[in-house]
Amino acid sequence: MADQLILPRPGSSFEPRAPIPAPSEEVFTSTFGALLPRAQYITTPAGKAAYYTFPATNPGFPPSGSKIPKKILLVHGVQTPALGLLPLISALRSSFPSTEFATLDLWGHGLSATPFLPHEGALFHGLIDAVLAELGWKNESGVGLVGYSFGAVLTMGYLTSFPCAASVDSFVLVAPAGLVRASCFSDDEKALLAPSCLPQDEARARDFVVATLEGDPLPIKVPENWQVKVARGEVVAQAVKEWEMKNHAGHAASVVGVFRDGGVIDNDQLFVEAKKLGLPALVVLGENDGLSTEKGIADFGFDVKVVLAAGHAVVRENAVEVAEYISQFWLAM
Repeated sequence: MADQLILPRPGSSFEPRAPIPAPSEEVFTSTFGALLPRAQYITTPAGKAAYYTFPATNPGFPPSGSKIPKKILLVHGVQTPALGLLPLISALRSSFPSTEFATLDLWGHGLSATPFLPHEGALFHGLIDAVLAELGWKNESGVGLVGYSFGAVLTMGYLTSFPCAASVDSFVLVAPAGLVRASCFSDDEKALLAPSCLPQDEARARDFVVATLEGDPLPIKVPENWQVKVARGEVVAQAVKEWEMKNHAGHAASVVGVFRDGGVIDNDQLFVEAKKLGLPALVVLGENDGLSTEKGIADFGFDVKVVLAAGHAVVRENAVEVAEYISQFWLAM
């Protein structure tokens, strides 16, 4: 595929290039509606990124002195952008009217550009830090992070690598990635992920990564009635993913970059370091997650709550149950 965007790999030398811009908000909302608050933007040296804020609905509740988090930033996973977290945000807001919530589109997702840079964790940690600074939350108490899938990897990575992350009081990991085993891949598949992957194999690498994430090869399987569901205000993740593939010129490259270099494979040490922080932490996992297991995460010392019969999409498909576990955790802090 001659025009396929191929991002630099960590440690490689490359000619600087401008970020690949994201589609406009108008194009996105014309397809999926204005379900999120209007996007706000931050411009960093890496590119322009979108974030979204949800103000407290009842700032006077609960009374002062409560340890319920006052400010929560949610970080989404690979492929589905911030919109995919809306069901969980809505469920949490109904239970915590005094808490401010915010989320963001990670690089190469939704309305955020794709930087022409290696897609290792540090690139995304810098974005999280910049958004927290823009929100004015970096020096505040009562700040918590909630990370889903790759967002859980970023949450742990940010907290263990940024000294200023000390203002964060607690964190929640929902269906965390990071424990995908390289040993599960064939030698040919490993070659597609390796820095030595040949340019002529990059299209195969893209198809392999998407097929691994989706469970099926391209094209992404979108429900036939997705437009009806969207009209009802539902989030149809497959439709959003397909839209990004077609409308965001940098999205596919960002997805491949994250899977290769973002820390989703054999990242056991990150869980060890995150646990050493000593912060109140909770992990919520679907019983049939597929990327990690209750025992595998509990072995690191984390408190793990399991949503029965749920898969990796637990954050959307079982948002009420996930919110209930998070609510119990916050109320017990």
